[in-house]
Amino acid sequence: MSSSVCNKEDDSFPLHECVFVGDVRKLSSLLRYNDITQKDKHGNTALHLAIMLGRKECVQLLLAHGAPVKVKNLAGWSPLAEAISYGDRQTISSLVRKLKQQAREQMDRRRPDLIKALAKIKDFYMELKWDFHSWVPLVSRILPSDVCKIYKAGSGIRLDTTLVDFTDMKWERGDISFIFQGEKPPGEALTVLDNKAKVYQRVRYEETENEIEDEVDILMSSDILAAQMSTKGILFSRAQSGWIFREDRKETVAGLYKSDIYTITGLVLESRKRREHLSTDDLQKNKAIIESLTKGNTQNLDTNGEPTRRASLNPPPESGVDWETYISSPPGQYPSLGRELVYKESSRNFRATIAMSDEFPLSVDMLLNVLEVIAPFKHFAKLRQFVAMKLPKGFPVKIDIPILPTVTAKITFQKFDFRENILPDMFIIPEDYTEDPLRFPDL
Repeated sequence: MSSSVCNKEDDSFPLHECVFVGDVRKLSSLLRYNDITQKDKHGNTALHLAIMLGRKECVQLLLAHGAPVKVKNLAGWSPLAEAISYGDRQTISSLVRKLKQQAREQMDRRRPDLIKALAKIKDFYMELKWDFHSWVPLVSRILPSDVCKIYKAGSGIRLDTTLVDFTDMKWERGDISFIFQGEKPPGEALTVLDNKAKVYQRVRYEETENEIEDEVDILMSSDILAAQMSTKGILFSRAQSGWIFREDRKETVAGLYKSDIYTITGLVLESRKRREHLSTDDLQKNKAIIESLTKGNTQNLDTNGEPTRRASLNPPPESGVDWETYISSPPGQYPSLGRELVYKESSRNFRATIAMSDEFPLSVDMLLNVLEVIAPFKHFAKLRQFVAMKLPKGFPVKIDIPILPTVTAKITFQKFDFRENILPDMFIIPEDYTEDPLRFPDL
């Protein structure tokens, strides 16, 4: 690697240039007074570049100084995605650990405000109906529906559901309760009950070393996926009714809430997939490996009973791209710095409706506080992401949102009561339940 000193005065991305030329000593000194979160014209942070160029010392130095891991470049890729492509196991493992640490730190910072916000809301009971649909013939017939019952008392929330989780056209039915006790320490605040099996699992605050290494194996064996709801061109317009005399459409949702109906256009679900790090042999083997790991089974064991871990890939050839060529390229169109991409993308436009009511007793901000607590359920995280957008006036009592490229959900707030008599026992694990830390492996 070159040890040429990067020139802070001549360029507005000094950390990036130091990484590019591999000047670790200069990078270390510049980190004291430069913004480690800065993105260059391609949306890359210094950490992105360090990973794509295989500058391992720079990667570790940047992580030690708190470089953000959950950040995307103009193409929508995070440092972790680039690390999986490059294929160095130690780097991937370091990023997974740092990503989890940063997520915990962010939640710890927000936690006091979240608990205060919950405590300010009067205690209530709410019902939320989920109906899942697909444009794919016959799929809608097998998709689930669910009525979630949500109880809120003080800084505690309980959610009862029959739908455990919903990902990749797979779902699990059951009789599940999710309990958040805001007054408890972070490691004890979130609990999931399986009311049929009479077991409970605490949603763990930190993973074990084995769990992190299992996750690294899964990442190294899987397609690199990026999916997001793009709302750049989203428009809300009043839905119309009537053939001759057109008027704004209104509806009384759940027989309770008079609502204005809006049509949503410009909502796009973008899905991208990369697999340049996978061989043909990988693609054949990986389905079985991933299924085994996601069910909590360790794959192959060596003679000492330890799992055999996936080895680092041979690094890609040096790109030969210099800093000037990189930084002078049009935004997002720089030459490849790592492996040549094996890439597929798709996007689907969604046209949906939303019913906004001034009569619902909860505010959108209050709803976001409640949904943040329930975020381990992925379909609730999608709802939170949608409600966080700039919506028309009122409260969204009925919404259509995309959950997967082929699946949408219609969510209806069909019941809401402020209640003063919610029993504290609802937020306590029953004495006859036993702990099963592996009941819900994805939580």
